[in-house]
Amino acid sequence: MSLLAIVMGGSWVTFVLSMCLTTIVMILLVRRGKFLYALRRVPYPPAFPIIGNAHQLCCSPEEAFKKMIKWGRELGDIYLIWVGMRPFIFLYKAEAIQPLLSSSVHIDKSLEYEYLRPWLGSGLVTSTGEKWHFRRKLLTPTFHSGLLEIYLKTTIREAQILVSCLSKEVGKPEFDIVPYAKRATLDIICDSSMGCNINAQKNFENEYVSAVNTLASISQRRFLDVWMSFDLIFKLTTWGKRHDHALRVTHGFINKIIAERKAEWKAKKSGNFYERPHKRQALLDLLLELSKDGKVLTDDDIRDEVNTFMFAGHDTTATSVSWILYALGRHPQYQEKILEEYYEVVGMKELTLDILSKLTWLDACIKESWRLYPVTPLIARQIYHPITILGHKIPIGSTVLVNSFLLHRDARYFPEPDSYRPERFLPDGPRYPSYAFIPFSAGSRNCIGWKYATMIVKVLILYVVKNFQVESLDTEDQLRFISELVLHNADGLRLKISPRKQGILV
Repeated sequence: MSLLAIVMGGSWVTFVLSMCLTTIVMILLVRRGKFLYALRRVPYPPAFPIIGNAHQLCCSPEEAFKKMIKWGRELGDIYLIWVGMRPFIFLYKAEAIQPLLSSSVHIDKSLEYEYLRPWLGSGLVTSTGEKWHFRRKLLTPTFHSGLLEIYLKTTIREAQILVSCLSKEVGKPEFDIVPYAKRATLDIICDSSMGCNINAQKNFENEYVSAVNTLASISQRRFLDVWMSFDLIFKLTTWGKRHDHALRVTHGFINKIIAERKAEWKAKKSGNFYERPHKRQALLDLLLELSKDGKVLTDDDIRDEVNTFMFAGHDTTATSVSWILYALGRHPQYQEKILEEYYEVVGMKELTLDILSKLTWLDACIKESWRLYPVTPLIARQIYHPITILGHKIPIGSTVLVNSFLLHRDARYFPEPDSYRPERFLPDGPRYPSYAFIPFSAGSRNCIGWKYATMIVKVLILYVVKNFQVESLDTEDQLRFISELVLHNADGLRLKISPRKQGILV
């Protein structure tokens, strides 16, 4: 072969490779052009090329949430922000979110939920597609009313312990209710999910309690910190090391509980088993029944669902209880309405689910708190199929977020939207569209345990208000909102309590 042939041959290969590369680049540019064209009419705050609005979000979580609210009020019924090349589209009108949340197709959580996967695996919060549909159908019957009656007894017991713990704060100028609520709900959820009592309300040094709090806090912070979104960087940080240590603790603890419970089951089958008296059936027992010896659910699957139940249950419920007590502390007249109705309906009877459902003032006060202070202020979906919202064709690759903080303040349905008016939610109160108020999300991917969570919240609020006069020390304009997976106040929620005149009632 001559030298000219070799050169010509080399030039031909180079030409072909260049053409292929050019074609790929052109295809990508055309695809990106179509993507940007689809979003051309969605308003957004001024952004830089490449980085978009990322520089505006490099601030405290409090400032970031303020900007989201400000943009929502300035830019109309829909807007987006660019984080690098990714668009995050915000919705906060009932007619805008209905096509999204009512869909059986758009059920995928945003890419940021991957930060929870090391902890929650493929549980209900993080799973998607056929796996999510299968798990949802499998687990829904575990929240039947008969089981809720059993869980009610656990909740009442822990509510009494909460009252005992809070009594130590009587006479003090202030205290933060959030840690108390977290420890109480952690004990309730742990007992309900695993059938074991970790005594978090009294034992602050429990390693598992600390690990759960660490994982919840760090996982939520990663949602807002651009740099911590990269695993390679995250693993090198102090946050990453604390996260991995906490992960080993939680997985080790739950693996141990699962192994012990399975050993009990094997002993029971062989007849060499003494069943504990008054044993309650926990979620873990139900999951072991459903697993069919690993054929339907493996040990890892069971651990994922227990971890999911622990995380999604205790943190959201504790946040809910804290905000409700804050609202009642700002409007003490509603504490009296709750108590008047309680003593009229309950009298000397034992508290039951049926009685709880008849306490309309308690229910209305809780719902109005959920409206003003939604526990999950942002609900995120990743778009893998085109969807039209408010006339805009949202392209594949977008992330859509429902801002329930703004949604719940829509003056069309909630006049004087920033005012606390529980009368809105009394049985004879005004009507509003089903997607205007979504404390537990909506559609097929709503909270599977919403009845259980509502029961816990009602019992804890009832016991605190029965025993203490609650006063909130921060006015609404002093609140410093932080939106992670749940809605926090930057300084906690400061309360002051005094005993009811009739004394401590349990």
